[in-house]
Amino acid sequence: MRRLVGVWWLGVALLAGVMPVRAEDVAAGPVVWAQPAPGFEVAEVAVLAQGAEVDRVHVARIDPAKFRFEVHTAPDAARDLGDWMKETGAALVINGSYFAPDGQPATPVLSRGRPMGPKAYGTKHGAFVVTAAGPSVLDLAKRRWQDAFRGATEAMVSFPMLVGADGQSRAHRSDPTRLANRSFIGQDGNGRIIVGTTVTGSFSLDRFATFVGGADLGLVRALNLDGGPPACQAARIGTYSRSVCSNSETSTDAGQLRALGQLFGQRPWGLPIVLAVFPK
Repeated sequence: MRRLVGVWWLGVALLAGVMPVRAEDVAAGPVVWAQPAPGFEVAEVAVLAQGAEVDRVHVARIDPAKFRFEVHTAPDAARDLGDWMKETGAALVINGSYFAPDGQPATPVLSRGRPMGPKAYGTKHGAFVVTAAGPSVLDLAKRRWQDAFRGATEAMVSFPMLVGADGQSRAHRSDPTRLANRSFIGQDGNGRIIVGTTVTGSFSLDRFATFVGGADLGLVRALNLDGGPPACQAARIGTYSRSVCSNSETSTDAGQLRALGQLFGQRPWGLPIVLAVFPK
């Protein structure tokens, strides 16, 4: 789904003795929020296995009363994370939902009211939607995405629901040997939007759902965003800045970790769909 023409993948290394993260073997470290600006909080959640850190999730918690959200697209994938930050002047940019080989949205999207992506699309997962009432992460288990989009200016469908309206994950048991960087967008009980991105590619999708749901983030709903190299996040507000962007996916084989890198070296990955956050 998200492979652009001209970008190919190559197995470049075997690292012995490294195993995928199993949700039942890990715990989330304490969540300590810092506030670089009113309504904008950040934290780093350690992924702990037997007391040792094996990954880290960079999260931001954003008050919709003080910040607005926009979905931006660039189907030619000419913009990487740094380009988006520079072009938009946003306080935060995170990768969006899935895209097709030509860079067009592979799920329904609204960008400043402009519909993009497939018109006919079936889903029972979720969407991020911005209306006059504010932004929401919606569970589409019992709702059509067309109805969820009605009256919205910004929106994107994605999958799977990591935390559904019933508190349960709808990430099907996935290949435990297929690991990747992960990003998500969620909402807490106070209506704040929470986004997060892992530092390394240590989680399979279903195990990531278990971890996110168990972390002390107060999430009432959480939706997976595109994973692998497109799983990127950057923030710059006041004196605070950070950038999280991997250039690899991994898979395991017989207890060994295989790193998959871009054939063309360490060129930053183009991001055809992003969510940008701005102060009001």
